[in-house]
Amino acid sequence: MPCQKNVYLSSEYLRHRLPGNTEPMKQKDIFTFRDAEKQAGPAAFATMLKPAGSSCNLDCHYCYYLDKAVQYGGRQAVMSDELLETYIRQYIEANEVPTVQFCWHGGEPLLLGVDFYRRAMTLQRKYADGKRIENTLQTNATLVDEAWCELFRENNFLVGVSLDGPEDIHDAFRLTKGGKPTFARVMASIDLFRRTGVEYNTLSVVNRLCEGRGAEIYRFFRNTVGSRYMQFLPAVEHVVDKPGMHRPLIVAPEYEGARLAEWSVTAKGYGEFLCDIFDQWVINDVGQYFVQLFDAALAQWCGVQPGVCSMGETCGDALVVEHNGDVYSCDHFVYPEYKLGNIRETTLAEIYRSKKRRDFGLAKRNALPAECLRCKFYFACRGECPKHRFETGADGCRKNTLCEGYMRFYRHAQPYMEFMRDQLAHGQSPAWVVPFARRRMGLM
Repeated sequence: MPCQKNVYLSSEYLRHRLPGNTEPMKQKDIFTFRDAEKQAGPAAFATMLKPAGSSCNLDCHYCYYLDKAVQYGGRQAVMSDELLETYIRQYIEANEVPTVQFCWHGGEPLLLGVDFYRRAMTLQRKYADGKRIENTLQTNATLVDEAWCELFRENNFLVGVSLDGPEDIHDAFRLTKGGKPTFARVMASIDLFRRTGVEYNTLSVVNRLCEGRGAEIYRFFRNTVGSRYMQFLPAVEHVVDKPGMHRPLIVAPEYEGARLAEWSVTAKGYGEFLCDIFDQWVINDVGQYFVQLFDAALAQWCGVQPGVCSMGETCGDALVVEHNGDVYSCDHFVYPEYKLGNIRETTLAEIYRSKKRRDFGLAKRNALPAECLRCKFYFACRGECPKHRFETGADGCRKNTLCEGYMRFYRHAQPYMEFMRDQLAHGQSPAWVVPFARRRMGLM
């Protein structure tokens, strides 16, 4: 494990790390030099814009965002041109760095139509002020046509395609509002991206049906889909049935009558899934195909920032901007109590610098159980995403329900991560891990 650079300012933190101490930590007691350095440095943050709110043409069973329409009084309006301009201007101005990346999200962002994004591109050029502007967009890929491909190609969009795996896995939960499958349509869009030169990657929800099929799913994305950049995000939710609703409502675990959703992946199953994918990747594809979690893990082993908010020590640097200008600290915490403000009333720069946002981000680390902070793999997982903290640690603090799975993966990957770390330290390519892995696994 590399030497960690954090130096903790609070003796309270050290006291709570001592073995046998089960007193819960106070969130306010932990503030690091890295925290202070970040606060004093130039503002650099991302936003996930939801210009159509939670509106979507699909009805995916595990979608936690469809229910947000209720929070906004039912049917949602789309972002107005006036508010779009306000957002683009404020976002570019607030980022005190040379490159600003826009992330268009939903719901389904393509519901707004091509002309909406052409107007957005014009506004980006108007307010760029010498900064480099990049665009990413996440889509279910069921509405793609030649016009969309032209827009994406002309403006160098990186398009994220939501695809869960082979047909039987994808179509089990990702259905139209009429209950129809979507796999064939998504694959047709990917083929169109290939033919028109649109850059794309894939985002996959790992659900219970994925358990035991990690290697198969990875080969599907590598060989059939041609995805060189893959994300595999675990689905763990609690639900209740509500009268008048055709789908279960996603709720907190403490909600009366809440049950674990049937699509939720188990901790053991997720760990095995990651290990199976890793074994395929490490003996064949290092440096050619990229899995987000593996890249983040290697960064942690090298002592640098992982580039993924769920694996960062703190979070809150990927704000969500809703269709009406409301701003939240995280896509998974779009609830009234987490609202930071509205860009019609407070600028994004002020919102980002606010104490409420900062405290939300620090709580990712500061609210963890002492046992997590003492764990040998804390440097790698950092407690993962707070949205998955459904278990309770010995000191009463919330713990990640997928802990067993992550522990299994990091133990499994450790010798290979250490090898790649050492290669990088000597100016060599981490891809040299491939023959090392093959020898270690008895394949050569």
